[in-house]
Amino acid sequence: MSQADVFSILQNAMMVALELSLPILAIGVIVGVVISIFQAVTQINDQTLSLVPKILAVFATLGLLGPWMFHQLMQFAIQMLTRLPVAGT
Repeated sequence: MSQADVFSILQNAMMVALELSLPILAIGVIVGVVISIFQAVTQINDQTLSLVPKILAVFATLGLLGPWMFHQLMQFAIQMLTRLPVAGT
């Protein structure tokens, strides 16, 4: 396995990790900003108020995107397993 192959595998792994984490992080940030705006408008200064909606939004996102995420991980795993060198060659 050459150095280019290793860098290619690392690049693919980083891209898959980014693809899978980005929707969850984006939803968390969006819900956090909406809750922060709500707190600023109503002058509620409870820091725990944003926790429950964020958790619910992240779990809902995982529920909706879970099959797609699993499919992406399976494709990456299959790709990595097919790149394994065959013994005896």
